[in-house]
Amino acid sequence: MAAHDPVPNTHRAIDTDLCGRPIAIEPGGSTVELLLTECMQADARGLVHGGFIFGAADFAAMLAVNEPTVVLGSAQVGFLKPSRVGERLRFVAKVTLSKGRRHEVEVNGTNAAGETVFSGTFKCVVPETHVLGES
Repeated sequence: MAAHDPVPNTHRAIDTDLCGRPIAIEPGGSTVELLLTECMQADARGLVHGGFIFGAADFAAMLAVNEPTVVLGSAQVGFLKPSRVGERLRFVAKVTLSKGRRHEVEVNGTNAAGETVFSGTFKCVVPETHVLGES
């Protein structure tokens, strides 16, 4: 991350080249940008594999909650337009419901033309301790 990028409280070791770069983190919301690169392509025409797009959306959801131990419980998503190598996508996440340690986060991804390419609802959980146990 560049010196001016926001500092997350979670997922600090994530590869921002593959999962997106945080450009804004605020209480209950975040914005992540992902540059789609050749290593993400699924075919010779430059179609990007949806797993990379999902990963950036998931990262945005985690940053919207921004608790150190937050994890994804489930997600309902839609891939609304294809994306290709060279595009820059922006994912905006907003917490829409919080009940104790459970949070629902809406995430929308758009391309540079402002077209929605991804939409999803992420159910996030904040366990008291890391899901892999104490170290």
